[in-house]
Amino acid sequence: MTPTPNLNIVPFVSVENMMDLVLAVGVETFLVELAAYVEEDFRRWESFDKTARIASHSPDGVIELMPTSDGKLYGFKYVNGHPKNTRTGRQTVTAFGVLADVDSGYPLLFSEMTILTALRTAATSAVAAKYLAPKGARTMALIGNGAQSEFQAIAFKALLGIDRLRLYDIDRQATERCRRNLEGMGFSVLSCSSPEEAVEGADIVTTATADKQNATILTDNMIGSSVHINAVGGDCPGKTELHRDILLRSDIFVEYPPQTRIEGEIQQLDADHPITELWQVVTGAATGRSSAAQVTLFDSVGFATEDFSALRYVRDQLVGSDRFQSLDLVADPDEPRDLFGMLLRRARLTATA
Repeated sequence: MTPTPNLNIVPFVSVENMMDLVLAVGVETFLVELAAYVEEDFRRWESFDKTARIASHSPDGVIELMPTSDGKLYGFKYVNGHPKNTRTGRQTVTAFGVLADVDSGYPLLFSEMTILTALRTAATSAVAAKYLAPKGARTMALIGNGAQSEFQAIAFKALLGIDRLRLYDIDRQATERCRRNLEGMGFSVLSCSSPEEAVEGADIVTTATADKQNATILTDNMIGSSVHINAVGGDCPGKTELHRDILLRSDIFVEYPPQTRIEGEIQQLDADHPITELWQVVTGAATGRSSAAQVTLFDSVGFATEDFSALRYVRDQLVGSDRFQSLDLVADPDEPRDLFGMLLRRARLTATA
């Protein structure tokens, strides 16, 4: 079974389909292959339409649309961020996405993106670290052991060889869940009692906390030289994880500056503070890590091209697969202008049924 060429039938990848697809490919392989798509699209960054995501904020969270196009395909993601959802047993982040043909405007793929977003975020983090982390890095502190944590750990192992984890979360149960989930995957895991303990001896520090507030997860005295910081949690106005002093002595790398200056850690800095765009490092137009003692910071907020890459990857994985459902999603009458006629024909059909 392959995605159908019937123009009004759209392949839909459900949550169940996505889980089966990831497991069939293998989580590590999926992340490595997805990272290659993400990196490929960073290399052709200048071919994309780019805009900061469109956000609707409320006291408890945010709902966002993230669109982009490379001139041939158009993609967007609907995503929310509601940290308080955990109190009622719900996910803090849910998402779905669409990939469409630019020439006709017809959708080509409709997919869940709650799981896929966690995968693409981890893949993007690992791509950035490939260029920014200290050479020979083996140990990562993972502060914030929520839904992103295992994906981040596995991506860094698969792409960089990270095999020592130091875990910390204010919720001890979250840390223990993360530790259990990663058992048997080739990690040496230490559950820590404080963020200070977690960062001790770490080559890479990943922060992935959820609260929608200006927080100080890392203070300046916690970060020595020769460290790469992967700041994942700060991704909307008023939501940060790092003390400003860390930013002032770090070389900062971002996805799309107009979005990151509003949503990322650098919202704490002056608008003209120097930063480097990740695509420039990937293409060789700018330098990533230039010295062993350097402190590098990937101020990750997530950008639409990464979702585009993820949707492209999933669509390619569906060829020869049955891990999707066919949705009758587009009204496409035989005569394009006779949309009302479709209703009349449907009425006659149901009347005689």
